Amino acid sequence: MAVNRDKPDRWRQDIAQSVDMYNDWFVRFAPAAYRTTRVQTTKEVEATLIATNNLSDISMALLKVNPAALPTLRMSTCPPLAVDRLIGLAGVSKNLVKVMEKGAKVPPLMPQRELDSDLEKIGEIIEKMADPDIFVWLERGDNPSKQELHRAATIVADRLCGAVANPIIRNAQEKRQLGAVAEWLTALGYQNLPAGEGTKYGDMQPGTFSFRLNVPIKQKTTRRSVNIPVDAVIMPKSARAGELPLLVEAKSAGDFTNVNKRRKEEAAKMNQLRRTYGKDVRFILFLCGYFDSGYLGYEAAEGIDWVWEHRIDDLGEFGL
Repeated sequence: MAVNRDKPDRWRQDIAQSVDMYNDWFVRFAPAAYRTTRVQTTKEVEATLIATNNLSDISMALLKVNPAALPTLRMSTCPPLAVDRLIGLAGVSKNLVKVMEKGAKVPPLMPQRELDSDLEKIGEIIEKMADPDIFVWLERGDNPSKQELHRAATIVADRLCGAVANPIIRNAQEKRQLGAVAEWLTALGYQNLPAGEGTKYGDMQPGTFSFRLNVPIKQKTTRRSVNIPVDAVIMPKSARAGELPLLVEAKSAGDFTNVNKRRKEEAAKMNQLRRTYGKDVRFILFLCGYFDSGYLGYEAAEGIDWVWEHRIDDLGEFGL
């Protein structure tokens, strides 16, 4: 039985209410989430500055033992350097920089002489382009005061957080959404089974739920079993033996553009689940934010239903 996907006459009103709810949350809570991340990032930047002798000694040895410092160092230049711009300016291995950025390590199989040479080049570029308006002590040739060091670290932290602002906000929103689901279920007497403590998709008992649980599915070509993460897995209290849990994917969006780029992700996950568990598998979306009729129509055509966060009680219509 469909709950929302077969009622396009109320989509427009729901979209407007969902946008209002997201905007209200964003204004009240997104700045706090951003600030919390910035405080932690500032501390990490300060540690990098101290390790580099206040940005005056970015040695090959430092980069080798502390490759995770590279994003901070890129944001310390004038102008800040994108990954590909640094690679081009320094004339170094693309793989080296990518591994340092994504894996916080240096490539273990890279020839030692080439590695040392490339790290030396990276350090030279960073030192040469260090922003004198941020690191005011460099032109003076002395050490910064505690206030100057903290101010510089805060500016660089802002640059780093600005580059990943959307993930910061998205993670905070997802945490809030799952909190709302947990509160709703707990009020009905459901028990939370923490993921990572032996909870398995196929062993859940009626009246239980778990977040970010791995669900095994079979790959289309190899038929091998792999795990896909699902935000919330809920076994209804009324479930009979052999009944499948309700799978819920929490989705939020701060604009209409990105959701239409991502809408195929849910359809692909639904197809994987159906291929493994059959047509009776139940997979729904928990939506808050900018989801327009184009997105909703696409998901409805794929047989995917949803619950709006501003009408969370609709979860009850899925047998919970």
